[in-house]
Amino acid sequence: MTNTDQYTETVDTVETAKDNTPTFEQLNLKPEILEALNGLGYVTPSPIQEKIIPFMLKGRDVLGQAQTGTGKTAAFALPILNNLDQSLMAPQVLVLAPTRELAMQVAEAFKSYSKFMKKVKILPIYGGQDFGPQLKQLKAGAQIIVGTPGRMMDHIRRGTLKSDHIEQLVLDEADEMLRMGFIDDIQWIMDQLPETRQTALLSATMPRQIQKIAQQYLIEPEEVKIKVKTTTGDSINQRYFYCNRGQKFDALIQILESEQTDATIIFVRTKANTTEVSDRLQQRGFKSSPLNGDIAQNQREQVIKRIKNSQIDIIVATDVAARGLDVDRITHVINYDVPFDAESYVHRIGRTGRAGRTGDAILFIEPREKRFLNTIERVTNKVVEEMFLPTAEELTVIRTQQFKDSIQKQLNLLEEDEFTFFLELVDDFLENSDVEIEHLVAALVRMAQEKKPLMVKHQPVIKRPSDKGRNDRKRNDRKSGRGRDRKRSNDASLKSYRIEVGSDHNVAAKNILGAVCNEGNIDSKDVGSIDIRDKHTIIDLPADLNKDTLTLLTKANLNGQKFNITVSKSSSRGNGNQRGNSAPAKRRARKRKSNSAGRRPKRAD
Repeated sequence: MTNTDQYTETVDTVETAKDNTPTFEQLNLKPEILEALNGLGYVTPSPIQEKIIPFMLKGRDVLGQAQTGTGKTAAFALPILNNLDQSLMAPQVLVLAPTRELAMQVAEAFKSYSKFMKKVKILPIYGGQDFGPQLKQLKAGAQIIVGTPGRMMDHIRRGTLKSDHIEQLVLDEADEMLRMGFIDDIQWIMDQLPETRQTALLSATMPRQIQKIAQQYLIEPEEVKIKVKTTTGDSINQRYFYCNRGQKFDALIQILESEQTDATIIFVRTKANTTEVSDRLQQRGFKSSPLNGDIAQNQREQVIKRIKNSQIDIIVATDVAARGLDVDRITHVINYDVPFDAESYVHRIGRTGRAGRTGDAILFIEPREKRFLNTIERVTNKVVEEMFLPTAEELTVIRTQQFKDSIQKQLNLLEEDEFTFFLELVDDFLENSDVEIEHLVAALVRMAQEKKPLMVKHQPVIKRPSDKGRNDRKRNDRKSGRGRDRKRSNDASLKSYRIEVGSDHNVAAKNILGAVCNEGNIDSKDVGSIDIRDKHTIIDLPADLNKDTLTLLTKANLNGQKFNITVSKSSSRGNGNQRGNSAPAKRRARKRKSNSAGRRPKRAD
């Protein structure tokens, strides 16, 4: 591997870009891509985007090292979209990702960046999903395929994913794919693709095996290395709330009622959601307004002026408001939808806790997005604490105190003539009725709280999704234990399960481990022994797996064979197989290309 140029840059994650940072317009991207970036609120490229985009636009191979969350997705997605042949309705780009969550996230990012490129079709493919819809979209001419290695291999073997027109390949988070045991699968896939393709390999770290992949398959790559030193300030209290998608709005209402807020920004992913969420908040009595790229500049300025003047208390915004918005009143930033990357998260929460003030940032996390929480903690070097909603009794106390405060506020605001008028009105009512003054006050209080009862008897029950790994929250143990041995079968926290995939289906323990962790959202350290038999495998999994996880694993497949998971009558007790030790004897090592054989000719710039 010849290094023509190597960039190593240490950067701070800051709120504004350096004066000499180019704009996206200066990177020579197509107008429709720039229009999409403008709608998303992207102003200047991040350091890794600034370095990688020009190389990829020229067709160069790229070896990029940067932490997750520094903007790597846009760094490869934007030049790929720029160079795509929109008239060719066939797969032209493959993006490999370690998990289905990341594959879905990357595919969504591609769709956002290509919003105004009407002929572009993006398809995410991953295990646990029926082949039918994927086959239909492949036949319809999907051009950018984003997927996990196992499902990508399945389609290539079946002939449903043709590689004839593949011009670009991206390995996203290569070190994570190595950790999950996908390295052989990646090499097999790369061996099936045209040698004249452009390849981008992106990884947070560069272990030896990843370096070997780069030496073998990349041609004179441009190397870019970005180190992030600092991120969010200590003045921002970061928390997350773990829930399912359908519970978000009810949770949002309870958070807004229970938190001591002044002004709040709620970030959502789409323009349509800004209006929808804002309208629903207004129906609940909150003073709210949407803010997105479709709103004219003068109207945006009016919204900002209104929140500064306390005419509204909540802005529901897309990322268009994430940069440059500085309002003293903002005490809370709520990420109703997770952003595409951790850098956007940092910019979002930077709207609070500014100029020495303190602020709160709350992140809504769905089960499929839990990996993003780990990314934020790694990038910001801070633990994000889990938060819980108040009980009905606690919410009653909060509402009652807020009501008392509002009464005191009204008393302070009353002018002398208003005060006299209302006193006379009360006196007149009491003189012409036999009502006690305490009863009158109680009736007025009841009238005032009709839309928002002070006494909370019932509130929507928001059940926390079952997630053993998240309940434990032992992050340091998790980080230090990635390479430790498999749990033993006599561990009381484990139960033996049978899956209908075995050595006859040409799989190894690492393949099964990767599929189980990926499809069932299970941490690899919580998986015990893996005993591969001819036609099935006995695997020890957490004993408290919930019904939803088991359903996902039942539908999962490997090499086209469904898991059909069931509780095992036998167990792998005493076998003690560990990850990678139970590969079937009949499985042969794949033939790999040597460093010299089959190399592509050097590509002209």
